[in-house]
Amino acid sequence: MTAVVALRPVRRWIRRAQASHRDRGELLGTVYTVVFSIAVIAVMAQDTLKAVFSPLVPHLSDVGALAAATVCAGLLFLALRRLGPVSVTRPAAYFLLTAPVSRRRLLSPSLHAAAFGAGLAGAAAAFGVLGHAVTSGSLLMIVTGALFGVLLALLASAAQSRPRLASLADATARVALALGLAALVAEATGWTPPEVGGEVAMSVVVPVVGALTIIAFLFGVRDLARTPNDEILESAKTAGTLADSVYGIEPSFLAEMLERRYWARRRLRSTTLSRRLPPLTAQDLLLARRRPARLLWTAASTAMPLLLAGAPRWVLTIALLAGTVIAARATTASLKTDAGNPVLLRLLGLTSRQVVRQRLWVPAVLGAAWATAALALLQLSGALPPGQWWLLGLAVGPIGAASAVRAARAGFVRNDLIPIDTPMGAVPTGPVVYAFAGVDLLILTLPTVIVLLQDLPLTPTMIAVQLSTAWLGIQVYLSWTTDPERVGLSK
Repeated sequence: MTAVVALRPVRRWIRRAQASHRDRGELLGTVYTVVFSIAVIAVMAQDTLKAVFSPLVPHLSDVGALAAATVCAGLLFLALRRLGPVSVTRPAAYFLLTAPVSRRRLLSPSLHAAAFGAGLAGAAAAFGVLGHAVTSGSLLMIVTGALFGVLLALLASAAQSRPRLASLADATARVALALGLAALVAEATGWTPPEVGGEVAMSVVVPVVGALTIIAFLFGVRDLARTPNDEILESAKTAGTLADSVYGIEPSFLAEMLERRYWARRRLRSTTLSRRLPPLTAQDLLLARRRPARLLWTAASTAMPLLLAGAPRWVLTIALLAGTVIAARATTASLKTDAGNPVLLRLLGLTSRQVVRQRLWVPAVLGAAWATAALALLQLSGALPPGQWWLLGLAVGPIGAASAVRAARAGFVRNDLIPIDTPMGAVPTGPVVYAFAGVDLLILTLPTVIVLLQDLPLTPTMIAVQLSTAWLGIQVYLSWTTDPERVGLSK
């Protein structure tokens, strides 16, 4: 029988060997910098944050508050399922996962960290929901939100070791998320929810939820050893890639990992592409068709700007532009592949201008459809001044597609650029340039932004100006960043 080795000395040795080249105060300095920066930003933007998270006129009824809490719970659970939540670091997965050490002690720190983070997220979500609710909240509701967050983390941990429970829990979370969004959209469009009979005694709910949390936590710690190795390794890869993306300020690492993981689980069938379409456009259509879940959630997200109709105008404007760009990025991963390996493009005999023009069609259609639907919902609900606002989606969508295409062509972050000295310290130039790749093209939406921020009626002249600006800006972008004679997409 194999003897169980004490885990603490082995973990201490790995930590010391891994961090032997680092300064001991580096971690504390990083934590201090992050916390201090968050505190400074919160103090500087306290009025804006208060207007967003705690408006003067709350608009959510009891049913709406319950729907918002359901949406937050669904998002939190799906995020926990993406991260694990039971995981180990990559060195620990390499050295300790197959070593004769206690798996319960090996995995318990990640469960504690996940439960603590989920509790904080639940408390923050409860605080935000109560700020928008008609009924006044209390500290007990925030405590209840934190306890529910811990319960979601424990449920995600249990689902990680039980495939049937994982399928059922994921499906339930998606259905709850969809129903919560539907209730919020219905209330935003004028639906009057029924009165909730009776009042919930929080002094009774909190002890009950607390007892359930303690029982679930004990069972969760006991069942940690049942977590399969492949699930632990997958979550370790996710956490490691996320850490690399944050440390190296390279979000493409995480995006590439998600793409690879999605396509690795799919069984694809051979499909004949249409010869009437350009080859790259037909490929993008095929990629979009093979991701129906993403298209459905993209269609459902068109109601998100409607939920922000009561927020400050700049929040609504940012939501519209960001949603358009995200909808257009559904097929831009193929363009990133073209920029990194243009061998197929040379075999097809395509120039960079032809490639970008063909790759732009599907993102433009998706972005235009999303922006048109979102603006139409806002117009029908009366959240916007008079005018045919949905026509602006036909111009904003292609601009968002051009922004997504430019971001996909940006490549990796350049860390060899000279940093910029500021009064608050040196700012790396490469991540700043990478962050604004694609965002700079959104300057073409300036007419729409001005009309939305100033809450002006939309005139046919403004629509014509926005349409002409979008067409001219995209043509200039294509002519300046592509070559009609050779392949060169990294711009």
